[in-house]
Amino acid sequence: MRPEPPYSHGQAAHMGIVWVNLGSPDAPTPSALRRYLARFLADPRVVELPRALWWPILHGIILNVRPRKSAAKYATIWTPEGSPLKVWTERQAKLLQGLLGERGHRVQVRWAMRYGQPAVGAALDTLKAAGCTRILVLPAYPQYCAATTASAFDEVYAWASGLRWVPELRFVNQYHDDAGYIGALAARVRAHWAQHGRPERLVMSFHGMPARTLQRGDPYHCQCHKTGRLLAEALELPPEQAVVTFQSRFGKAQWLQPYTEPTLVALAQQGVRRVDVVCPGFTADCIETLEEIDQEARAAFLGAGGQAFHYIPCLNDDIGWVRALADIAERHLAGWPTKQETDPAASAASRERALALGAPR
Repeated sequence: MRPEPPYSHGQAAHMGIVWVNLGSPDAPTPSALRRYLARFLADPRVVELPRALWWPILHGIILNVRPRKSAAKYATIWTPEGSPLKVWTERQAKLLQGLLGERGHRVQVRWAMRYGQPAVGAALDTLKAAGCTRILVLPAYPQYCAATTASAFDEVYAWASGLRWVPELRFVNQYHDDAGYIGALAARVRAHWAQHGRPERLVMSFHGMPARTLQRGDPYHCQCHKTGRLLAEALELPPEQAVVTFQSRFGKAQWLQPYTEPTLVALAQQGVRRVDVVCPGFTADCIETLEEIDQEARAAFLGAGGQAFHYIPCLNDDIGWVRALADIAERHLAGWPTKQETDPAASAASRERALALGAPR
């Protein structure tokens, strides 16, 4: 077990939140991508194949071919501050910390990446070192999926397994149908339409997963469709104008359908002139939205005869989204003493209530 700081009787309890996203390479280079992909694709939650079958493919082929191609794609979206996913995730954590503070909560928020830096364990170490005895694990994935949500939880469990004094832990499994989240998505789309007009189709593209995950009981597919339905209803879109698709297919196995890019090509070939694409499953823009959708899918639609393609950015640091996120956090923090009374009169009244109920002085 890792060494613990000396325990001090009577030390004040603190609460923390770790805001977990998927991850990103440290740089848009083949060597950085090789390190990132080696960890990402080695996760048995991500690739559900026997090691004896998968390991030769991963280390003999994929890690020798894919890093250079992926690095070139990352280079097209890289910012002076680094990976967009890391930039937005860090900003979201800071905004969440600030908004919870404005609401009177004494909660420390740290952000982490399941694959990459800062690591989940490092963020949790920081919270524990700061005296946090209660920690809420809040994934950046609205829809529950074993390959994302459960994998993040695995990392937390692994961290806790090396501790003598494990903090009290809570986990947020999903918020795919949360009213605030849906409202923030709808407001994002409406703001785009107010500036650019409305499309003939709104395509809601979610990250894909192998079809067998649905057959094995993963709720991800159903939760994506529910998010899509609720968003379409909030936007008052008729069913024929709203399309749910799945992107990022990898390998030759069947994945959740319909696939995003072939759907866009088919729409263009059917005479649809303009599509808008939004990615509700991503709370921060990243390689899958900025390169795969706004570059590759755009080129496919226009190349098939479409006339106008609009990508609607992710929620990122939208204040409506941060408020919704703070609401989600507050609900899951319920019962923990996150607020401190500073008004002497209120504190005295609280003591009187406690005495009236028979609580010890």
